[in-house]
Amino acid sequence: MTKKFLDLGDEVHCVDSVAPLSGGIEPERWPLFQPGDYSNFLFYRQDCRNWFSQRCDDDFGYSFHLAAMVGGRMVIENDPMVVVDDLAIDASYWRWAVNAKPRKTVCFSSSAAYPIRLQTREHHVLLREDMIDLDGDIGKPDMSYGWAKLTCEYLAQLAWQKSGLKSVCYRPFSCYGEDQDDSYPFPNIVKRALANRGKPRFEVWGTGDQQRDFIHIEDCVDGVFATMDAVDDAGALNLSTGRLTSFREFARIVTEMLGDEPEIHGTSSKPEGVFARGGDTTKQREYGFTPKIRFEEGIQRALEHY
Repeated sequence: MTKKFLDLGDEVHCVDSVAPLSGGIEPERWPLFQPGDYSNFLFYRQDCRNWFSQRCDDDFGYSFHLAAMVGGRMVIENDPMVVVDDLAIDASYWRWAVNAKPRKTVCFSSSAAYPIRLQTREHHVLLREDMIDLDGDIGKPDMSYGWAKLTCEYLAQLAWQKSGLKSVCYRPFSCYGEDQDDSYPFPNIVKRALANRGKPRFEVWGTGDQQRDFIHIEDCVDGVFATMDAVDDAGALNLSTGRLTSFREFARIVTEMLGDEPEIHGTSSKPEGVFARGGDTTKQREYGFTPKIRFEEGIQRALEHY
């Protein structure tokens, strides 16, 4: 996201405390490009809550709210109270935004906000934006992270209704990319496949039957740029492919690309999460966004990068 705006010549202010468990990286260590090479990049190594309390800038064109404590399934399952900070971050952000009035707020929710009753082994469907009704049935989201994201969406709606603050709320599904933190399944599986070439056994978390909708980070960014000016009322929009892939299938694809045919086993020692989480793409297509990078291509890119 940062690189896209920098290449367009925009002045980008990036606030990140690089907190443990957040997957944050110091800008000088960003693996795919060096933001310090751009004169229009400004970085504040600071807790954003402090930044919001100290700043009253009123000339931002866009404000992108991506701040959250989340480190993959292990953190969500085993350390859910870490996510409590997300509620404080959101409170600080919306107070600042209502006062600073950026021309547009682009808020990142999560597919974890969807009701888990629609993501079970016995009953799972592709998740549509209208399956969450903040004025009616919201369902039970996924752990404390899902609750925090639902709250953020609700605050976005209040900011629109009470203060006229234009916003759009994105619900990304299983984003992945070459520079993703190793606590996430995608880099973990690909790197282990490389490290264990030729071995007869390969393990994946949980049963391995659980399914996710993997969408490449470049598609996510392109999807945001294609649609962010089309929604002003804090409405939600998926970032998804509509394709479900099990972790067993993921492991089979990557090991076959490396010329291996190991037996793939699930392990009960790692969190599994919901059984199947995929996004309905109807609304995002109506707004002009269709992902282009197939999962196999994304895996191949990662193999070459690593």
